[in-house]
Amino acid sequence: MTKHATALPEATLLEMVFPDHTNHLGTLFGGQALAWMDKAAFIVASRHARRIVVTARSEEVSFRVPVRKGQLVELLARIVEVGRSSMHVEVEMTAEDPLSGDRRVCTTGRFVMVALDSNGSPTDVPPLA
Repeated sequence: MTKHATALPEATLLEMVFPDHTNHLGTLFGGQALAWMDKAAFIVASRHARRIVVTARSEEVSFRVPVRKGQLVELLARIVEVGRSSMHVEVEMTAEDPLSGDRRVCTTGRFVMVALDSNGSPTDVPPLA
């Protein structure tokens, strides 16, 4: 499958919500959701920059509906803006019941990733196509 030149850089991850990912209510820990979202943002930013990248900021994270033990989680990360060394990544997490197929967007957030050179200093990244 080929992407159009105008498509934003993106990455998709799938995770399964096991009991060790949940709290006493059987729903996904917020910290685990953030970790998975940050991982997706890291992957898309690394692929775009082809550099070492680090998370500079997470912002506008909204927990909309709880994710339950046993559900699948799909994370879609897209670079929506590029600065000199920074990349703004929007991440959407969708929970899916594997038996019914019911899907709901459960969490959204925006992350700022920064590319680093070999000395650990911010370095240029390519513009969006």
